[in-house]
Amino acid sequence: MSKDSFGARGTLEVGDNSYEIFRLSAVEGTEKLPYSLKVLAENLLRTEDGANITEDHIKAIANWDPSADPSIEIQFTPARVLMQDFTGVPCIVDLSTMREAVTALGGDPTKVNPLAPAEMVIDHSVIIDVFGRADAFERNVDLEYQRNGERYQFLRWGQGAFDDFKVVPPGTGIVHQVNIEHLARSIMVRNGQAYPDTCVGTDSHTTMENGLGVLGWGVGGIEAEAAMLGQPISMLIPRVVGFKLTGQISAGVTATDVVLTVTEMLRQHGVVGKFVEFYGEGVAEVPLANRATLGNMSPEFGSTAAMFPIDEVTVDYLRLTGRDEEQLALVEAYAKEQGMWHNAEKEPVFSEYLELDLGSVVPSIAGPKRPQDRILLSEAKTAFRKDIHQYVEENHPADHTQLDEALEESFPASDPATLSFADDGAVQVQSAANGSEGRPTKPVRVKAEAQGEFILDHGAVAVAGITSCTNTSNPSVMIGAALLAKKAVEKGLTSKPWVKTNMAPGSQVVTDYYEKAGLWPYLEKLGFYLGGYGCTTCIGNTGPLPEEISKAINENDLTVTAVLSGNRNFEGRISPDVKMNYLASPPLVIAYAIAGTMDFDFESDPLGQDTDGNDVFLKDVWPSAKEIDDTISQAISQEMFTKSYADVFKGDERWRSLPTPEGDTFEWDENSTYVRKAPYFDGMTQEPEPVTDIKGARVLAALGDSVTTDHISPAGAIKPGTPAAQYLDEHGVARKDYNSLGSRRGNHEVMIRGTFANIRLRNQLLDDVSGGYTRDFTQEGGPQSFIFDASRNYQEAGTPLVVLGGKEYGSGSSRDWAAKGTMLLGVRAVIVESFERIHRSNLIGMGVVPLQFPEGESYKSLGIDGTEVFDIEGIEELNEGKTPKTVHVTATKESGEKIEFDAVVRIDTPGEADYYRNGGILQFVLRNMIKS
Repeated sequence: MSKDSFGARGTLEVGDNSYEIFRLSAVEGTEKLPYSLKVLAENLLRTEDGANITEDHIKAIANWDPSADPSIEIQFTPARVLMQDFTGVPCIVDLSTMREAVTALGGDPTKVNPLAPAEMVIDHSVIIDVFGRADAFERNVDLEYQRNGERYQFLRWGQGAFDDFKVVPPGTGIVHQVNIEHLARSIMVRNGQAYPDTCVGTDSHTTMENGLGVLGWGVGGIEAEAAMLGQPISMLIPRVVGFKLTGQISAGVTATDVVLTVTEMLRQHGVVGKFVEFYGEGVAEVPLANRATLGNMSPEFGSTAAMFPIDEVTVDYLRLTGRDEEQLALVEAYAKEQGMWHNAEKEPVFSEYLELDLGSVVPSIAGPKRPQDRILLSEAKTAFRKDIHQYVEENHPADHTQLDEALEESFPASDPATLSFADDGAVQVQSAANGSEGRPTKPVRVKAEAQGEFILDHGAVAVAGITSCTNTSNPSVMIGAALLAKKAVEKGLTSKPWVKTNMAPGSQVVTDYYEKAGLWPYLEKLGFYLGGYGCTTCIGNTGPLPEEISKAINENDLTVTAVLSGNRNFEGRISPDVKMNYLASPPLVIAYAIAGTMDFDFESDPLGQDTDGNDVFLKDVWPSAKEIDDTISQAISQEMFTKSYADVFKGDERWRSLPTPEGDTFEWDENSTYVRKAPYFDGMTQEPEPVTDIKGARVLAALGDSVTTDHISPAGAIKPGTPAAQYLDEHGVARKDYNSLGSRRGNHEVMIRGTFANIRLRNQLLDDVSGGYTRDFTQEGGPQSFIFDASRNYQEAGTPLVVLGGKEYGSGSSRDWAAKGTMLLGVRAVIVESFERIHRSNLIGMGVVPLQFPEGESYKSLGIDGTEVFDIEGIEELNEGKTPKTVHVTATKESGEKIEFDAVVRIDTPGEADYYRNGGILQFVLRNMIKS
């Protein structure tokens, strides 16, 4: 119950219903706040407890100074938690293990449940192994169940065992699209209270919900678990960037073009750690699907959230997607009562301002390796020819006998090319069409069993994927792509044989409206068969390229490209065979599949010839805005959404027939290599043991600046010969079935062995060695060893461990295993120059103390090389209920020389001190649960 110091508690009558609300009008100053801060202010009013959330916190947000740098920490309590299956599995493993711990301590295991609604959508596991054929979807889902059956059985048990935990089974849709189309509430109702829907998720693109007026963002698994269990999230009251929208987008411009433009603008402006909020007259002209597309890309801007306030457009979308009229009436009435309804005439005060005339946006793509690197479509060929030089060794010998055929097949007739030969036989092609510096070429003849015979060269589009929640949630670009396919097929155009095509809608509604509009046959004619409902290409689940094509690429070191309608195109992410990745709208994905190469100018190069031999250009097949709008109005209805989501948690026959354990606690399979009981509560007592100083510690790793959570806990492939691979070998797992570290997050034994195991990690304890290695000082001379093996030896010897680092330690994705693995390796303290916020709090959440070197100092400046023995004194003050500002560190060298300094303790709030005293956040919650 809120202390309600401001007397804000009241009722709101909507129709026949009455709801308890906390009125912002009770707190002077809140009326001037941006929408997103009004949501935070209401959150604090409703959860004021006098300890973690006080009257002063509420006053601080009401008196927010837009020009000030963030300094005031608040505790935000999300209304619900959203998970995808990769990051969600460990959360459910931990909840399951908590039930057993409660039982061991004499409590009732059924009391361990999410205290905030938790919903998971299984969407990250389907891989496009099969493509370009009618049975692709069925075969890919079959393979998904074969690979992930153990995880799915476990999640299905959790769905039945836990209250307030729901699972959307595989083959349904992408988490963020399912969220905006069905799960998001905009205004929540719970226990008679109405309040803004806020939601954190275990995926960075949770921000898609910002388009619906839902404040939320991606967090690490530890924060998500804490939120599920009713714990608030620490954050600073942020700066808010006002982004004014004016005008309307022009014909031929898509939502994807708008979002790539906004991404470039906000990256250049700098919005890391800030909220972005869209406002102005142009907001009303932005359809909800486009708002969601913009919200989705918030992580690519770098902002925490990218908000649209609630307005008529929000309510209309909620109605279209099947929300009931009672909910719609509440959303409108609540937003208007609280001053959260968008008013274009009343401009809030923001910290910073940007503006975009939507009419100025032009068609664009982004690449070849970052979402913010926007390229005008009219300059795409020139940019490609410039960028490819970074990826290709210029002096490749070429087979001259293939050149005539290669040129005939690789270059449009309208782009005559001039050839020149280096002394060693390398070939350069100088384009006469655009006067660029030309491009390297290395034509290779490929004979593929399924695709036939063709010439493959640098720049070939090897992957064309319509994929990712960013765009598949948007009917205008999805219908646009299908209409382009129709026009192309009618002109006699085809996709190039070397292109791996993929159509992965974000929900079954897309399939329904394609069928109703009669557009599927045209997509399929171009190879875009339904491949799966999941993230697929965008998260690297592209699947293997056809064997002959992959072989030709790798044996000849060809630089081929991928074009996808996703949100991320980082190097190595899409396919191991592809070096250059481009983000584009769904219609352009299809256009590039037809063109077959990035070395293409859509204005001057024809896509092909029609049945009469006439050149066909992109403008000849690009659908008009009227054609798209007419198709949408004819093909999309409310009934599609209500039908698709009527039994969304039920699943297909595969899901329902999974053999699923019953009971309040899970029956762990000792032979499972995917899901194992977590060890965090082993030997836990009702009262926490006093915290102790750290004596006789050794350095496990001494690291440099900008060490990311990807370095600490990689999520990619499991490399043969490493400790994780050795563990799987010992458990009879064949190398082809290793799967990824991401898919095995429910097994701590694999994940500990994968911690600090990134192949690019550089431990300064060793000279010029990269990978998961250290020196093991339990053995004479401290020989080189795998970090996991050394950790095990240290733990057997009873030796605590520390990790040393530089600036920005733990940046990147908020990956929970970066903190969990650190703790399970026996690390008691991490001492660095500065921390990334989420990783610092995650370390505390796992009982590891985060310490910082004195201002301006580093371990190198202090003369520390990592071979020393460390003693850390002063931690025990926490037992007295206070948090020391510093602790005293003594590093003793083998010679006996001592280096001493005072390290800053980065336990920043009383709540964090409680977590640390209890050995971690989960232990703190568990003990309180038993007490209550």
